[in-house]
Amino acid sequence: MRPTTRSVPAALAALAALVLIATGLNAVVAPTKAKADNPIVQHVYTADPAPLVHNGRVYLYTGHDEDGSTWFTMKEWRVWSSADMVNWTDHGSPMSLATFSWASKDAWAGQAIERNGKFYWYVPVTNRATGRMAIGVGVADSPTGPFRDALGRPLVENGEIDPTVMIDDNGQAYLYWGNPNLWYVRLNADMISFSGSPTQIPLTTAGFGTRTGDASRPTLYEEGPWVYKRNGLYYNVFAAKCCSEFIAYSTSPGPTGPWTYRGTVMPTQGSSFTNHAGIVDFKGSSYFFYHNGALPNGGGFTRSVAVEKFTYNADGSIPTINMTSAGVPPADTLNPYVRQEAETIAWGSGIETERASEGGMNIGWIENGDWIKVKNVAFGTGARTFTARVASTVSGGTVEVRTGSQNGTVAGRCTVPNTGGWQTWTTVSCSVSGLTGTQDLYFRFAGGSGYLLNMNWWQFTA
Repeated sequence: MRPTTRSVPAALAALAALVLIATGLNAVVAPTKAKADNPIVQHVYTADPAPLVHNGRVYLYTGHDEDGSTWFTMKEWRVWSSADMVNWTDHGSPMSLATFSWASKDAWAGQAIERNGKFYWYVPVTNRATGRMAIGVGVADSPTGPFRDALGRPLVENGEIDPTVMIDDNGQAYLYWGNPNLWYVRLNADMISFSGSPTQIPLTTAGFGTRTGDASRPTLYEEGPWVYKRNGLYYNVFAAKCCSEFIAYSTSPGPTGPWTYRGTVMPTQGSSFTNHAGIVDFKGSSYFFYHNGALPNGGGFTRSVAVEKFTYNADGSIPTINMTSAGVPPADTLNPYVRQEAETIAWGSGIETERASEGGMNIGWIENGDWIKVKNVAFGTGARTFTARVASTVSGGTVEVRTGSQNGTVAGRCTVPNTGGWQTWTTVSCSVSGLTGTQDLYFRFAGGSGYLLNMNWWQFTA
């Protein structure tokens, strides 16, 4: 049965007083120009980005803020991926609170890592039995899941949150987490047990900066650590000084310290009183992921993930990075002559996604005037036909292939028939013209009132 409403869970144990703070900081900054590509997902609210590079793609693990949320109400995690940093494929939710039978709520900020062909996703949730925050581990054979509970119980529990994980060059893995403190354990090679006991990292002002006005927390460290190693130097990038938070970082010659505070990465900005960083190198460039409240109705409890490209300074320090709506330049082109998932999107307006009966996801809830953009599509000498996998319970919906903008030049139109069901799929084709070189592609959907069609995938022929 098709839903009649659009349902469009991030990271932090905050005091109830933050609700009042958030209300005052909940201004909406809504990018409206089609050329803007931040935030990178527009059809659901996302938070707490955790990128992972694997086999030529960036896999992005996020939380999911519920529509209209007035607290960190989060029930599942989501996965996205990209080969070019601008077109992101929605892989849906391969892990949720239901994955952990012992968890009651709070699908908050985690991180995934690969080892020996398996993917381990460390997440904080509330333990139903104790009422405290604990760290669980999901495991999968694929970066997109599905993930299952690796232990059937918490890996570690001390009431604190926001795990980050790193495997050192010698194979030793470390798990870090904490708010208000900062902890680590040495993970065993199985990634689901550890040696020794959780160890608290000293939060000194030399190591994590000086906070003023809060005697109970003398350093800037707040939460959300992101620990990694680059060129022999260990980095701890973290959310600093609630509230509003900014992103700061420290470095160390070793995985457990001593840490030295290095300054601000991203100043306070962006209509969300929290922030959460994730950093990776991909196809020769460095990328900084974060979240803000930039989508319509966005704010401190309805956040959205964005990304900026940056270059380390010659001494290895991280420059100051500001939020933009422009996004990053493409790291590659997209090939239109192989099957592309319809849920691979640079920017979308009006659409939603759902599980498809044929596997993967499809875009749906499509109405007249909705559209999606696919960026940096390499048509070469030209495309001749366009083919799409579609489904509908009405007749007369049209997929318009356009360039320039969602209202730009029409290259072709494919009419979608009534297939007899929203998951009853057929393939339609139509001729196209004017699609040469490398350019942005727009699919605009047209027809009568109400929902028009679903689209599962598309492909051009040369």
